[in-house]
Amino acid sequence: MIAEDFDTPVALVCTEKWHETPDTVSFVLACPENARRFQFKPGQFASLGFEINGKVEYRAYSISTLPDQTMMKFTVKRVEGGKVSNHVVDSLNSGDIVQLLKPQGAFNNVDCTHRGRVALISAGCGITPVMSMTADWLSRGDVDIVFIHIARDVLNTIYYEELLHLNAVHPSFHLKLLLKQAGDSSHTQGRLDQNYLLQLCPDILERTVYLCGPEGFMQDVTTYLEQIGFQMDDCYQEKFSAEAMGMETFSPVSDSSNSPVTVDVPGFGVSVEAQKGELLLDALESAGVPVIAACRSGICGSCKCRVEQGQIEFSSQETLSEEEIRSGYVLSCSSRIRSDLKVSL
Repeated sequence: MIAEDFDTPVALVCTEKWHETPDTVSFVLACPENARRFQFKPGQFASLGFEINGKVEYRAYSISTLPDQTMMKFTVKRVEGGKVSNHVVDSLNSGDIVQLLKPQGAFNNVDCTHRGRVALISAGCGITPVMSMTADWLSRGDVDIVFIHIARDVLNTIYYEELLHLNAVHPSFHLKLLLKQAGDSSHTQGRLDQNYLLQLCPDILERTVYLCGPEGFMQDVTTYLEQIGFQMDDCYQEKFSAEAMGMETFSPVSDSSNSPVTVDVPGFGVSVEAQKGELLLDALESAGVPVIAACRSGICGSCKCRVEQGQIEFSSQETLSEEEIRSGYVLSCSSRIRSDLKVSL
């Protein structure tokens, strides 16, 4: 199975699972029938479907391993109230079936070119995509890497032992951990700011930056880079916010005006009453339409559908082509209902 060659879910088996930190687990997925290899670009994510209470729930998670292997590793951090993250941390077991959709994402080390020297800056679960990039670059030995990661303490540093190993065996890999509480470790203690950024990577102006972490963290780092005169064309960010970092995002609260509308989905024999301002995804799910919603933030494209009649207001067209947009396709997780609709999947 070549992962770039399918558009429908593929059933994989969880072959292994372990804790990275007290609230974060990693797990391995493989094809149950053979040892075919998966192709993707290092740094990309994939939408995974987990059966929870009789329903398959999809979320998108970054792939943290190399392409062209017979397995894929993912890392998920518990989110308070998160249906899928809590299921994965508490209940996913070896032997369980997980559905996989085609890997995607513009944040990768193939499309995001570098200048030979890079600075990877991550926080929390933002480490997962840059770890895949790192493994790829180190396998080829042609990139000098400064790896800056921000965490609470050693115990809560994802891939901690693996990072120490890479730092010990690869001369081109330079680990820079900044911990809120360094304890008795030799790592730097503090909160990232402009001065710490330059301390951890004095030649950052000469490097290409790959940035991934919580939205506020990325905004802060972007500000620091701009303040020191960094050429921002050489800074790539993971725009997929929480999901791509192994966390969950939730649909924004509807700004309903309490005016009822009707959403018709003839292909599934469904007609459901909704409210103006309600997310189209919420209306489709409430009607039992089997729409796949992985990221719920307008990035992955899995919830794409076509509005044949009616008006919507969208906040993202991230993965849609110009032809699809002209044909009426929208991302249901980022589209609010403004009138009666006729929709097809």
